[in-house]
Amino acid sequence: MDISTIIGVVGGLAIVFIVQILEGGSPTSILLIPSMLLVFGGGFAAAMAGGVMKDWTGVGAQLNRAFTQKVTPPTQLVDEVVKLAERARREGLLALEDAVKTVQHPFLKRGLQLAIDGTDPDELHDILHAEIAAKKKSDKAGAKLFENMGGYAPTIGIVGTVMGLVHVLENLDQPDTLGHSIAAAFCATLWGVLSANLMWLPIASRLGRLSNVEAEEMELVVDGVLAIQAGSNPRLVAQKLRSLLPPDEAKKAEAAANTKRAA
Repeated sequence: MDISTIIGVVGGLAIVFIVQILEGGSPTSILLIPSMLLVFGGGFAAAMAGGVMKDWTGVGAQLNRAFTQKVTPPTQLVDEVVKLAERARREGLLALEDAVKTVQHPFLKRGLQLAIDGTDPDELHDILHAEIAAKKKSDKAGAKLFENMGGYAPTIGIVGTVMGLVHVLENLDQPDTLGHSIAAAFCATLWGVLSANLMWLPIASRLGRLSNVEAEEMELVVDGVLAIQAGSNPRLVAQKLRSLLPPDEAKKAEAAANTKRAA
């Protein structure tokens, strides 16, 4: 599990409350239910109004994905593809029928099965790339939900502050309560800006980053499966796949391969 988002969000909120304490305030003074209900509930409702219902059916899964999904090291995927290429080179493509059952990566599994079933290389290329495009579109819609919430939250917070100030003006004849009422009014703006910049926009960025990483993995898988289907030399397959990795990951993969050969 990749906990960077959990650390970021929880750490950011913790810093806010620590600063509140260091400035002599009480954390409970900003934990006002009306302000939080307006900002979180209103932001959620506004974002929902700007989309379609099917976008929201998977919002829980998207949140879980943002906070817990683990990023697979690309070198691990390259090693797995190279091993499959070696076996296909020795025993033929059909020998991978049993190996496919043990493959954990779902996209690699589907690609290998299509190759084993005799799918034309051009059709295989088109099918796999169509799946990548569909995934990108779906991921973009999921990230857009949280991006929209991040856009609406500060404005809804200002609405809450205006509502609070209206209430203050209605009670000018009670000067003893004005300070508390004004502070409570500005809590809505605080939670609007805070939720947007410490929660919704970071979550949207995280989902976008995950989508890009997964799409890069899938592109790597496509090249690997097509090379296996063509019967390419495993060493050339490894070199080709490593060339698709970021420079630092490519160096690690090459060093690991050299160590393995030397052993």
